Amino acid sequence: MLATIDNPSNAIEWAMAEMINEPKILKKAVDELDKVVGCNRLVEEQDLPQLNYIKACLKEAFRLHPFAAFNAPHVSLMNTSVAGYFIPKGSHVLLSRRGLGRNPDVWMDPMRFKPDRHLVVEGKQVVLSDDDLRMLSFSTGKRGCPGVVLGSTFTTMLLARMVQGFTWEVPHNESGINLAENHNDLCLAKPLVVIAKPRLPQYLYPQI
Repeated sequence: MLATIDNPSNAIEWAMAEMINEPKILKKAVDELDKVVGCNRLVEEQDLPQLNYIKACLKEAFRLHPFAAFNAPHVSLMNTSVAGYFIPKGSHVLLSRRGLGRNPDVWMDPMRFKPDRHLVVEGKQVVLSDDDLRMLSFSTGKRGCPGVVLGSTFTTMLLARMVQGFTWEVPHNESGINLAENHNDLCLAKPLVVIAKPRLPQYLYPQI
């Protein structure tokens, strides 16, 4: 349940906070949605393969702001070596999700929210997982998350609907969103509070 609900919701909250603080990033996401989907219907699952920038924003949120500092512990079944480190059989191995995603030897300017870093291969779809272990969003290998496809789908769909359906602003008495993190669980120190205004035709919104 934690992986299913808290991991995507944390990524979306961080992505929205970062994007609202960077209007150019938010505008680029809106422009992608307007080009792929338009403004006369809501984004659907069939549109997701073409929403590479939206997925890049989410992947960047997973990289920079993981929900948990470490992945679930694993036990090595045999003696092995990884990157020059000897791991004896029976060792309990934990990988630092925060350390991997913010590693300056792997990521240029690692503390900057920069979705474009995930668009380096022209024409290749962005996926939220990373099998190269430069970051851990859904884990990998035989013990990887069995819900990676479902999790990627509804996480992308939720962010896409939020960005497509509304314009987002900080409250008038604030200059920006405070991106300080809660060091107990790596969430935003203060819950995200923003102003949402509909930007699509009224008939697209459910009537209460």
